Amino acid sequence: MNIGEVAERSGLPAKTIRYYEDIGLVEPLRSANGYRVYGDQELNQLAFLGRARSLGFTIEECRLLLALYRDPHRSSSDVKEVARTHLAHIDRKIVELSSMRNTLSHLIKACAGDDRPDCPILEDLAADQKG
Repeated sequence: MNIGEVAERSGLPAKTIRYYEDIGLVEPLRSANGYRVYGDQELNQLAFLGRARSLGFTIEECRLLLALYRDPHRSSSDVKEVARTHLAHIDRKIVELSSMRNTLSHLIKACAGDDRPDCPILEDLAADQKG
């Protein structure tokens, strides 16, 4: 398959596929004229990377997961630890986002939203600059 075909079948843009090649995540073969040639193995790896990225795994986590995916002697406990660490990161992010949402919601409710210039939202944003 050429890059257009593998992009269509994997659901990843060609630019992303080239990036993954540049950083060494996938290594397609090259034809005599230098064009990339992707097989089923590369297609599976690209689909794997697309799914992992959609779950929020970082490039380095994807590199590790892909290495484990390629290793028939891997330990599932290693895979589980990567996923568990990522889940903990997601949980922390949810707490942070929830706090941000609560603060912003409170500020929106406190703002009259009328023609007056005073605004609790702007006052709060400027509060950290006054310290």
